[in-house]
Amino acid sequence: AALNGFQINVQLNIMSFLSPQDLCNLGSTSCYWRVAVQDPLLWRYFLLRDLPFWTSVDWKSLPDVEVFNKAFSEVSDNVLYDYMAVYKKSCPQGRRSLKSSRPRYGAVTSFLQSLVSQPEPRFAMFGPGLEELDDSLVQKMMTCPEILLVAGLPQRQIHGIGSGVSFQFSNSQKFNILTLYSTTSVERRRARAEQAVAVNKMFYQENSVAGNQQAVHYSVIAQVKKVCEVADGFIYVANAEAHRKHDRQEELARMLAMIDPALVPPNRPLLVLSCVSHAGVERIPCVYMAHQLQLKLLRQPWMVQDAVAATLSGLLNGIEWLLEEANCKNAQ
Repeated sequence: AALNGFQINVQLNIMSFLSPQDLCNLGSTSCYWRVAVQDPLLWRYFLLRDLPFWTSVDWKSLPDVEVFNKAFSEVSDNVLYDYMAVYKKSCPQGRRSLKSSRPRYGAVTSFLQSLVSQPEPRFAMFGPGLEELDDSLVQKMMTCPEILLVAGLPQRQIHGIGSGVSFQFSNSQKFNILTLYSTTSVERRRARAEQAVAVNKMFYQENSVAGNQQAVHYSVIAQVKKVCEVADGFIYVANAEAHRKHDRQEELARMLAMIDPALVPPNRPLLVLSCVSHAGVERIPCVYMAHQLQLKLLRQPWMVQDAVAATLSGLLNGIEWLLEEANCKNAQ
């Protein structure tokens, strides 16, 4: 009741110090506060303040780029944006609460799946974050059974590339990851020692003309093409370290080559691990990463998940999403 005596600008200033959850609780106390807490200026402030700290974003929740660079105008923004709805849809906590509110049939599904012999879902993993970071994500995955248990090395081969490594998730579901490097380990070590960029041998370039400009288009080599055709999903490891230079346009071109509709059905999910070497490194926020990679252009489900190579922080969250999407794809 004491808040009612303040002017509206003072009320807004006080509300800006609340958490979004506390603000929603305040809105449930009266009709006046239900309207007051929906002020678009207030929620735009929360959105721009909090989104750099979100650890994941997906194809359903990525805020439009206008949210970042459009000046606030009370009239036009009230028409164009419901910032409160954008915040609730985009923040990881909101997505988790929405997911937990749906009916869960996990026990029944697990029992039914146990009656049917199903192949392990196979995921192709690639990207500059596998090779450029000071800590090796793959090496950490292979040596941390308390986080991710190695379940075996299958004997099947995919056109001479190998069989990948099988891992076991916390719910006992097994999955296979086949890691695709851009070049040999010797060439990667030499490039790191010389601080140079190794030639990527997974792709070959095809130039095309779009209007008056020459566009860069990539295709994958025959061996990688076989992997793409049988993969149930993809893991792209992006280098998210802010102090490094990144050519996201080049990365997008290679990503599009891997998930080319001629090779891959549009329901194959893509997990982007926005990865840094260790926790102390300044990172590019995952929402910015999604926009830099122009993931809105993709046809398949995708999610960007912050990860740390040295500790595997964030990895299991991404794998959980990828397995859920792959299982949905198989059910279809």
